[in-house]
Amino acid sequence: MAVPFDQLEGQIWMNGEFIPWKDAKIHVLTHGLHYASAVFEGERAYGGRVFKLTEHNQRLHDSADIMGFKIPYSVAELDAATVELLKRQGFSDAYVRPIAWRGSEMMGVSAQNNKINVAIAIWQWGSYFNPAEKLKGIKLDMAEYRRPDPMTAPSRAKAAGLYMICTISKHAAEAKGYADAMMLDYRGRVAEATGANIFFVKDGVIHTPDPDCFLNGITRQTVIELAKRRGIEVIERAIMPEELSTFSECFLTGSAAEVTPVSEIG
Repeated sequence: MAVPFDQLEGQIWMNGEFIPWKDAKIHVLTHGLHYASAVFEGERAYGGRVFKLTEHNQRLHDSADIMGFKIPYSVAELDAATVELLKRQGFSDAYVRPIAWRGSEMMGVSAQNNKINVAIAIWQWGSYFNPAEKLKGIKLDMAEYRRPDPMTAPSRAKAAGLYMICTISKHAAEAKGYADAMMLDYRGRVAEATGANIFFVKDGVIHTPDPDCFLNGITRQTVIELAKRRGIEVIERAIMPEELSTFSECFLTGSAAEVTPVSEIG
């Protein structure tokens, strides 16, 4: 049986200090817990270096700005803390999770005077999906919930509250034997998986949905850049569900998912 995450060993960087893993705790009346006033990132370290570290920490800052609060540590300070924590944890390949949230000084929808807390945790995390399934290509369910209109939710932020429907959708998919679920957007167009961007291939051309109501992933951007550098055409456009049968290949991208092939949808 896997060790519970709150029982792992090592250190966590929290509010400027390196503390024992088991001491990284918050109060039950934390605003971020009740009202989802939290933003986070997911990063991967390979060979002792965190991939796109500065870009991720900049996005953490950008997400906080969208959510209406300021992170009290600069991007450079977060970068340095991450590098040092990775050394202290003694990992070469690992997963990195920085998070910032409103504290417990005020309770209620309004939280203007709440302290902004920041933490970074690093642990060893292999394949996000079952390795055997990943080799064959994972199977995706069709999610019931849809990505919301940007006028109704801060879709450009990697904010905790936006993952509520992702968790519901992934649980529903797993209950039916799928590895994950593909989500449509509020217009009925293909959007993404529950925690990863999605790509399709037809006649040697890569097609991927426009990220106008979901996160434009850093891994997504990297894959597009690498494909174009190799002379592979990439088209970002609206993709309708009825088009799925016309594609020959499909894959997901994300810091956790990395690049994962898909063998079946629905």
